[in-house]
Amino acid sequence: MGLYLMDIYRSPNIGIFMRASDRFLLVPKGLAQTKSDKLCERLHVSAVPTSIGESRLLGALATMNGNGVIVSRLAEDAEIREIRAATGLNVSRLESKLTAVGNLVVANDKRALASPVLDQRALLQVRDVLGTEVHQGPIGEYYQVGSLAVATNRGAAVYPGLDEAEVSRIGSVLGVDAYPTSVNSGVPFVSSGLVANSHNAVAGSQTTGPELVFITRALSV
Repeated sequence: MGLYLMDIYRSPNIGIFMRASDRFLLVPKGLAQTKSDKLCERLHVSAVPTSIGESRLLGALATMNGNGVIVSRLAEDAEIREIRAATGLNVSRLESKLTAVGNLVVANDKRALASPVLDQRALLQVRDVLGTEVHQGPIGEYYQVGSLAVATNRGAAVYPGLDEAEVSRIGSVLGVDAYPTSVNSGVPFVSSGLVANSHNAVAGSQTTGPELVFITRALSV
């Protein structure tokens, strides 16, 4: 089918608005039905229209895999109930004063890499809710690991400013092959412009042909 390019709210930074697993896609309430349907078709998922803390920045405020969903402490009770009812998954607020959960954890169904700024209580919560092994550490010199990588059960697309040894280390931590790439014509924060699962990926509209080749290689889609 090939990778699909899209804008959300006239922005190529689609990854800050959505979060995908192999079965579900968190999308902002009010997203055009045509776009939601196209995303679901491409990613082979069911859409879950929701908000987190009354915000549509779902990609930044949540992380998820096939086992569970961790949302920002800003999430309201009704929003948590909504996501839980739609997915049947364990949904939990991250026990941390930090709110941008999606920027602090990158995970697939087996492994997770958590930011070094998270404390032990938060790490145990990631392990329990996502049902994964959890490793803690930066990506390069950066602690925003969730913004610098997109991981599926088939591969990982990671920050392009890494040397070969660091790319290999991240792949080893996540249990998949990793490959560096940018999105949206050179943006190094990969997750800002990429939504992916084991089936396929959708990239921001400004992503170039060479970047699409790298993303395809990284995620094996």
